[in-house]
Amino acid sequence: MSEKVFQIDCWFEGRVQGVGFRFQTVQVAKGFEVGGTVRNLSDGRVHLYAEGEEAEVEAFVEAVGRELESYIRKTERRAGSGARRCEGFRLIH
Repeated sequence: MSEKVFQIDCWFEGRVQGVGFRFQTVQVAKGFEVGGTVRNLSDGRVHLYAEGEEAEVEAFVEAVGRELESYIRKTERRAGSGARRCEGFRLIH
């Protein structure tokens, strides 16, 4: 897994826990060629990490935002590139 890929971390705030946010994010990911994870944080936010081709990752993050916009109050993003870390996209409990 040494291939260099576009990577993004997103932190979603709002009513994002206990509403199926992570499950729906995994469903959205099935329509994109991305790897990554989505998990709840102890401070009430949800963290999404995604990697792959930049255009595909950006389109995926935009789709998550559109699909779940009624739950999101604020989104923080940090993007960069690095070695591939994930195979597929999964929910972390």
